[in-house]
Amino acid sequence: MSETAGPDDDTLLVRVVRTGGIAGIRRQWQVRPAGRDADRWMALIDRCPWRAVPDRTPAPDRFVWDICVRTPEGQRRCSLGERQLTGPWRELVDAVREAAGRPSPDTR
Repeated sequence: MSETAGPDDDTLLVRVVRTGGIAGIRRQWQVRPAGRDADRWMALIDRCPWRAVPDRTPAPDRFVWDICVRTPEGQRRCSLGERQLTGPWRELVDAVREAAGRPSPDTR
């Protein structure tokens, strides 16, 4: 995430990168919420089971979702296969895509 923020940057940044699929096209969305909006985003982020990320079984022609969150306290990262993108993970990804103003076709 260093290309958009310095190491001392204390803003909240949420980035989602989708790769794979039949065409193998890489898509990226990110959001930098601030103020009261940051509290709502932190609630979304905290609902995700970061310590219990399911194993990603490779699947041909399926998407892979890389999620990275930078907070003043540190970074969290995970990589999920299309089938693992459910529940709070799906809510977070959908919120980032919507906030970035560039929603892509639904992949559920």
